[in-house]
Amino acid sequence: MTAQSLNLIETQNNLNVVELSAEERQAYRERIKTLLKERDAVLVAHYYTDPEIQSLAEETGGCVSDSLEMARFGRDHEAKTLVVAGVRFMGETAKILSPDKRVIMPTLEATCSLDIGCPEDEFAEFRAQYPDRTVVVYANTSAAVKAQADWVVTSSIAVELIKHLDQQGEKILWAPDKHLGDYVMRASGADVVCWDGACIVHEEFKSQGVVDLKALYPDAAVLVHPESPKSVIALADVVGSTSQLIKAAQELPNQRLIVATDKGIFYKMQQLVPDKILMEAPTAGSGAECQSCAQCPWMAMNGLENLCQVLEADDAAGQEILVDTALAEKAMAPLTRMLEFGASLNR
Repeated sequence: MTAQSLNLIETQNNLNVVELSAEERQAYRERIKTLLKERDAVLVAHYYTDPEIQSLAEETGGCVSDSLEMARFGRDHEAKTLVVAGVRFMGETAKILSPDKRVIMPTLEATCSLDIGCPEDEFAEFRAQYPDRTVVVYANTSAAVKAQADWVVTSSIAVELIKHLDQQGEKILWAPDKHLGDYVMRASGADVVCWDGACIVHEEFKSQGVVDLKALYPDAAVLVHPESPKSVIALADVVGSTSQLIKAAQELPNQRLIVATDKGIFYKMQQLVPDKILMEAPTAGSGAECQSCAQCPWMAMNGLENLCQVLEADDAAGQEILVDTALAEKAMAPLTRMLEFGASLNR
């Protein structure tokens, strides 16, 4: 069992989530809506957070999206405070792009295996081995790693960006997700060297499980996030980012969809395709390290209670995102390139 998988199990065991009653949930929801107005705050939530959080963001004029649109929305919104429901690197990105705004999160303990698996000092040593390569880092990294990059990228624009750089004759150093890096390399034909990192959720999807499920439902379409292993990607009808998979769910004629990404995405998918049947791609089986891994334990840390607490506290209950000014300035350049390139693709 890998260190990351052990970390996942420890995180899951430490959540101690207490199920709220319907009355308690409604009370929290109403209180949060009031506090967002009082604090001149807007809620920005990722597709992988709990449906309760996503619906609150929608109802209060906030944003539910992938990390690229979260970054754009927070930068452009007029609210003085951004409440980021997601994982820590998303809060850091919001703060870098909106230095004059207050950025708070329900919990700063919500991290990402890709982020913690790519420490800034080790990455600096890795980068020094390839001085002639253009450094492209995935958004799922710390501000300190982003500051070492030439480009930041999200999965929604990764293939297009690497194709663009390859056409300019550039060789790529990619970090941290090796599965996404391999997919981008094969899709673009570029010369790519990858850091050895992986998402603990997507890495657990098993090709044999998908094959078995597809045998039961041969008319189902398979939708796969490119952070998944190559063997799973090979079975996909559609490979794409969260936003691209949601779009595919709407456009595909199939009435049954097997989805290999965090099950939090089902909230938005089901809204848009209410008559379709959504199925989690299997993670259990030969080689699996857990029975059901289709949910990021850190995303699950965002709940109604801690969201309400951070809004109620005058000091943000120690949950404010702060980024060193000099570091933020260095990270701003590759982030700005990402946003400008994404805008050029109308993404």
